[in-house]
Amino acid sequence: MQAFCQFVSVCIGLLCFAMTVIGILPGLGASLWLTLSLCLVGVIFGAFPRRKIGLTINVAVAIVAMLRLLLGGGIL
Repeated sequence: MQAFCQFVSVCIGLLCFAMTVIGILPGLGASLWLTLSLCLVGVIFGAFPRRKIGLTINVAVAIVAMLRLLLGGGIL
């Protein structure tokens, strides 16, 4: 069960990373809201396994997405 949760969390983290790279482009920042919600799901799955690599990826991507939204005026 732990290996499955870790695998799902890492996959979600990599997907969110790709979405964040797309969301950094001008005009596509609204996609970061979806990225943040998926990162939350990844954090939930990443909290269960002993190795926290998925949790770390999702938290790092969420921080970058929040900073981009903050700088772009998406979070007031």
